[in-house]
Amino acid sequence: MQKMIGLFIPCYIDKIYPNVAIATLKLLEKFGYKVEYPVKQTCCGQPFLNSGFTNEAKELAKRFFNIFEKFDYIVAPSASCISTVRFGYKELLDADEHESLRVKSFELCEFLSDVAKVESFDVEFRHKIGFHQSCHGLRELELSSSSELNIPYYSKPRRLLEMIKGLEIVELKRADECCGFGGTFSIMEPEISVRMGLDRINDHLEAGAEYIVGYDSSCLMHMQGVAKREGYNIKFVHIAEILAGNLI
Repeated sequence: MQKMIGLFIPCYIDKIYPNVAIATLKLLEKFGYKVEYPVKQTCCGQPFLNSGFTNEAKELAKRFFNIFEKFDYIVAPSASCISTVRFGYKELLDADEHESLRVKSFELCEFLSDVAKVESFDVEFRHKIGFHQSCHGLRELELSSSSELNIPYYSKPRRLLEMIKGLEIVELKRADECCGFGGTFSIMEPEISVRMGLDRINDHLEAGAEYIVGYDSSCLMHMQGVAKREGYNIKFVHIAEILAGNLI
């Protein structure tokens, strides 16, 4: 029987970056999966959970469970939201409910690498890109090896990007550094958040990147806003759009 994917699209992608959602759907269908988008889905509850509103977050976690529990896989083009489901829901749901979601929830690059086991893309993108690793994906989902750990290097998203014809990944000085967004952190500590965003962008510019590519639209949104205000000539794109060939 064909496996069914429940496509989870985070709030900011739904409202601001719908092309990322479309690219994600195209990718999953391209590799033979049946995908359903539950129209009653809402926020995963991460902003509430991060701000200490546990009761409100618990309601959204329960709603998420009721909507997505029936699927074989849950896939989202967002490491931070999948991290919330996989780790944050532990304190919001019953143990069995949490476990049933934890084992089948995947960030898009993780799913393509570990489940679909993609080995090639018939896609071309002839540009120099800098790859930004978001904190949740790097240190919670372990999509790549963190530089502070004494383990062999690996990166699931970078391995996918390396399959794209003509794409060149520039080497950054601080490849694991936070962009400074942090959701509510950017609201509570805007000066620090912006300074971190500037540092992150400048690292990419100094390396010669034409695009900053990442797997979290929230981080890209933050840096894009900073870059626009400063008049920097650099573009931002979610990895799903490159892998799906949406930018050709």
